Amino acid sequence: MRRIAKWVIIAAVLLLSLIAGNFVHGWTAPGPLAREASVVIKAGSSITSAAVQLEAEGVVKSADAFVNRARVFGATSTIKAGEFVIPAGASNSEVLDILTGGKTVQRMVTIPEGWPSIMVYERLMANDRLEGSIGVPVEGSVLPDSYAFEKNESRADVLKRMQDAMTRTIDELWPKRSANTVVKTPEEALTLASIVEKETSLKSELGIVAGVYSNRIRQGMMLQADPTIIYPITKGKPLGRRIRQSEIADVNDYNTYAMVGLPKGPIANPSRAAIEAVLNPEETKALFFVADGKGGHVFANTLQEHNANVEKWYAIRRQRGEM
Repeated sequence: MRRIAKWVIIAAVLLLSLIAGNFVHGWTAPGPLAREASVVIKAGSSITSAAVQLEAEGVVKSADAFVNRARVFGATSTIKAGEFVIPAGASNSEVLDILTGGKTVQRMVTIPEGWPSIMVYERLMANDRLEGSIGVPVEGSVLPDSYAFEKNESRADVLKRMQDAMTRTIDELWPKRSANTVVKTPEEALTLASIVEKETSLKSELGIVAGVYSNRIRQGMMLQADPTIIYPITKGKPLGRRIRQSEIADVNDYNTYAMVGLPKGPIANPSRAAIEAVLNPEETKALFFVADGKGGHVFANTLQEHNANVEKWYAIRRQRGEM
């Protein structure tokens, strides 16, 4: 009887050792994933719900086994929400480390400075890693910048972050405006900033361009900004041709060749730098500017000086074969 009991004990120990060894091996052995894949864990997911998802997507063989092993081997960290890259053959241990490490995939969408809202809309709708529909945002409501997003995040949520960023920027900059600014409301600041943004691609010129337009507003002169002609025609997209005389003369809510003062609203989404320039314009006597052929502009205090600068610009264009 003692001999039988001895062998029973030995058998039990061997069986337990085998089970334990299999349990440990299942934690560190390569997993079933054939090739690298991304997994999106939703906010609020528990380790159990995440395991069910991992099994469904072929990352682990068994959700129950994954959870049981995770609990035994000390899963003390909470799994994070977001998109994670799981390498091919990742073990249960490696998968858990990835989900608790919080190193999510960073996806970015960039809105360039001076983009109109129709192009913001088209960029968000064209991104196939986002979900849901949005309308064209209110012009001037989006702050140009690069924004991180998660795979399958809603377009509405991403757009809200862009608009919240603009709201915060205006709320921060408006109280810091100088007495020299001609805008009377944050809405006017966005409108004039959008014109300044569209008139120059050089950050170094934003302040003086804002100064020129501020001078023209003070003197009751028309702003005569070409981008305001284009906006009602294309909603801010490139025109792709020369402006027609009939379009210069067209009377509408935006064309500053046919009105004194600011247009109805913004013609693009201005950058922080353009807003700052309008709220703190450079002091200048200049009332005119025209392209200098080198990517910038040349400024003039009088119409006579301006006309001479225009002739120089026309000469450059003729030399280039543009006229």
